[in-house]
Amino acid sequence: MRNTENTLLRLGRGARLLEPILALPAQTRRLLSPTKREPIEAVRKHLTGHVRVLYFSHGRCQDCAIASLQDDVRQFCIRNHLRLNTDLGQHFLIDQEVLDRIIEAAHLVEGERVVEIGPGIGVLTRELLKRKTNVTAIEIDERFVPLVGYFTREYGKATIIQGNALQVDLPQEPYKMVANIPYHITSPLFRHAFLESPTPPISMTLLIQREVAEKICSTKDRGILSVIVQLFGIPKIVTHVPPRSFLPPPKVDSSVIHVECFKEPKATAKEMEEILKLTKIGFAQKRKMLRNSIGGMPDGMERMESAGIEATRRPQTLTIEEWIALARTRSL
Repeated sequence: MRNTENTLLRLGRGARLLEPILALPAQTRRLLSPTKREPIEAVRKHLTGHVRVLYFSHGRCQDCAIASLQDDVRQFCIRNHLRLNTDLGQHFLIDQEVLDRIIEAAHLVEGERVVEIGPGIGVLTRELLKRKTNVTAIEIDERFVPLVGYFTREYGKATIIQGNALQVDLPQEPYKMVANIPYHITSPLFRHAFLESPTPPISMTLLIQREVAEKICSTKDRGILSVIVQLFGIPKIVTHVPPRSFLPPPKVDSSVIHVECFKEPKATAKEMEEILKLTKIGFAQKRKMLRNSIGGMPDGMERMESAGIEATRRPQTLTIEEWIALARTRSL
């Protein structure tokens, strides 16, 4: 115990991050002794959940611990008396590997504009600022607005907008969207970015619910959202993320999705409007054949025949090109 206390004293400012170690069993505390030569595997076995990485060399402790991102976020929340509202989708990402995958997938360039939705205290914001990007973060919870600047203060300053991201005007100049978004706004956010804003993003790199991500990327079992996204870009899943990567853990698995947007969408504005109308009718009864949904529209059967679409098919089997072809039969 005395060796552990001496170690904490030498660490100085970082000592508070190791305070939980003082309550560990004696066998585990002995592994922290600066004079002890123990294999790193043994240390990790005893300290899982308390310390992420330990370094030992020549029997001396070079760095007794490097605080994990989880510790960093939890300590910050405790110091600022934060209670997270899961009804607003407040699940902070505490996995550095996942953060790195998000940044890598976004292909960020120094100086380019990035829009982040729901920064929380700024976990992802901090990584974006490290890449010297021009970050605009939109946060609905006013409690977090001043905290983002404090959490990210060592790496620069982001522009924080307090408000509902679905009601805030997105930039008219080129930008990328990178965010760990509240899962309940996934579909409305894609619609806002693609259909309601004058300038679609260059790309979108989002952490969303795994089931929704897989649906968006599907080419064999499409839904309305996957049709919308695939009209504007090519989606792909970057990695899957387990609940333990969040604080607090959500009840579902998550995925990082990257959408590389086309310079121009595959359909015109008028065609897009008709596609949305057709998909709404078709997917309202997705288990039924098209003849029982779109076929019930005026000239519906004729339009499908003109587009070369069999009326016995179901809406989820149609390709993006077939939806466009069907929309172009509107004048018939």
